[in-house]
Amino acid sequence: MSLKVTTMLLLIFSLFAFLQATSGAGPQDIGVCYATNANNQPSPQDAVSLARSMRIQRMRLYSPDRNALQALRNTGIEVILGVPNDHLQWVASNQRNANEWVQGNVKDYSDVNFRFIAVGNGITPVHSQNAQFARFVLPAMQNIRNALSSMGLQNRIRVSTAVDQSEVLGKSFPPSNSEFKPEIRQYIQPIIQFLVRNGNAPLLVNLHPYFSYIHNHADIPPQINQGKGNRDARLDYALMRSSDVLVQDAWLRYTNAFDAMVDSVHSAMEKVGGNSLDIVVSETGWPTAGGNAASNENAATHNNNLINHVRNYGTPKRPQKRIETYIFSMFDENKRGGIEFERHWGIFWNNKQAKYRINF
Repeated sequence: MSLKVTTMLLLIFSLFAFLQATSGAGPQDIGVCYATNANNQPSPQDAVSLARSMRIQRMRLYSPDRNALQALRNTGIEVILGVPNDHLQWVASNQRNANEWVQGNVKDYSDVNFRFIAVGNGITPVHSQNAQFARFVLPAMQNIRNALSSMGLQNRIRVSTAVDQSEVLGKSFPPSNSEFKPEIRQYIQPIIQFLVRNGNAPLLVNLHPYFSYIHNHADIPPQINQGKGNRDARLDYALMRSSDVLVQDAWLRYTNAFDAMVDSVHSAMEKVGGNSLDIVVSETGWPTAGGNAASNENAATHNNNLINHVRNYGTPKRPQKRIETYIFSMFDENKRGGIEFERHWGIFWNNKQAKYRINF
């Protein structure tokens, strides 16, 4: 073989290796949620330093915390920044307010690597706690998008909203039959159309196999355990620790609840004109205490399996499309209400030590 041919082959091999390294696979597909409903967490500066030391490259902020934004300057960490639900009416009321919000929380932090603005979190027009915000979501999204455009940021930062999979879907099993609740459809369809018109920005989706497991939601039906003896196949399905096909949906074969829940939203979006849209899983995880199956061991199993999965695979419905995913959450939140497990989703203790071995 001539030197010229050998050199050419080496160049081709190097290019192939580079393309593999910079393709959809890799740590860039995983981020963490930084939720701060607590009075005993490390400072935002320490939280961001911890994220950097763990090589976490993406972070979701639920509101524009000035100390966190200051700590994120020049780190390169990609950020989802939330417009909190109680800000929506003000932002939606006129363009000047939205401009002020974007100027003060985005433009003034030009050295923070913003990726998305999440306008509202978990809102539906039928939710007992946040229905009053629903009519402000789309106009707030439009105003935020206009503000970004006026500042030349529309191609760098995308606008979306975060919905809860369990709240917006009327049917979710099997995934291909999924559809939005009839009472949700009039709310969600214009949002889907907005995302399509604005460069096919992805829909942000909060989804939790843990909730489906403990509440026996349709995503993880009881029949999964049939014929499995004493084995809790539903838990295996939720923790992503089974290699067996536990749900067959026509030609789609599912070994874990995460894939099925993502594809259920894909199917619902397709029914309202969202065929071209991707999904970003803006919140998922597993609690370490306070409830059935909540433990460090199960959280470690779920989150490490999740990281490995989204780095390397898509879903059965979209096998070539890796799912950008954010694990909830960095720390426990001692002031969060509800059932005890709600306060124990942290990956790290408040002394910044990992609760279990995890590899970002």
